[in-house]
Amino acid sequence: MAPGCQFASDNTAGICPEAWEALQEANLGHQPSYGDDHYTREACDSFREVFETDCDVYFVFTGTAANSLALASLCHSYHSVIAHSVSHVETDECGAPEFFSNGSKLLLAKGEHAKCDPADVARLIRSRNDLHFPKPRALSVSQSTEFGTVYRPEELKELWGVCRSHGVSMHMDGARFANAMASLGCSPAEATWRSGVDVLCFGGTKNGMAMTEAVVFFDKELSKEFAWRCKQAGQLASKMRFISAQWRRLLQDGVWLRYASLANAHAQALAAGLREIEGAEILHAVEANAVFAKLSPDVDKRLKAAGWKYYSFIGGGARFMCSWKTTEEEVQALLGAARG
Repeated sequence: MAPGCQFASDNTAGICPEAWEALQEANLGHQPSYGDDHYTREACDSFREVFETDCDVYFVFTGTAANSLALASLCHSYHSVIAHSVSHVETDECGAPEFFSNGSKLLLAKGEHAKCDPADVARLIRSRNDLHFPKPRALSVSQSTEFGTVYRPEELKELWGVCRSHGVSMHMDGARFANAMASLGCSPAEATWRSGVDVLCFGGTKNGMAMTEAVVFFDKELSKEFAWRCKQAGQLASKMRFISAQWRRLLQDGVWLRYASLANAHAQALAAGLREIEGAEILHAVEANAVFAKLSPDVDKRLKAAGWKYYSFIGGGARFMCSWKTTEEEVQALLGAARG
């Protein structure tokens, strides 16, 4: 087997068959522009069915746009956003959350395994309430986290308890929300709005779709004029049907969860194999589709010499990502190279 970038990121995988078929279907004939088509209407209705509530749904091209525009809808420029110190909005979005909110400050929370610690969130909210400090208005949590761990509903509810008494909204960066849901085994409603989440950025690109993320507002008061934000930010697709048709298809019959479950299972198999290799140590609980491992120089050298690619600057070790397209053969081939 020719190695390569299979484990560098779940972004390196192509488009899943169902999304490809949806694109082909959407390509037939003519449809109204800018989301006034039946694919978009039906996709939005599918979200409402999945989450068991009436919610507002918007589609954008990237996760950075989804997170930044969502947070901007929660904050004014004189507000602040609390997020974990290794969160994507802090480390990997080039200041976009601050830019689109016209300057909302990020306040960094601590917590093990990339989860925000409720006590530290409370400390940040209560540390100052004077006019000279940006007032906390939003908490951003990642699901799954940057270290591949997952918030349980009870953990989210504890954070919600801290936030709600201070008028702080909760945003969820769900770039890998599907993988978190496949791990949790509860309903999407229980993992979001029933646990205090006001707005979810639901990742489609990492779930097998092409360049699409969904911004789902459970608190519809927060989504007023969000369409204008999307337009101003260059995130309003004229041929919206090519985005929404993919969601419409994958939300049907639980396709999105099946692919996420497959990726998670391969991550578990990879972690189990690495645990048996001398010179490899698993750093974080494997709860979604990411495996973080501390590799000895020899193991790292063998893998790189064999051509395997993975990130080694995230989470204090080597990160291996499994995707909807990962196969058992690829997992075993990487483990074979690691053993030498």
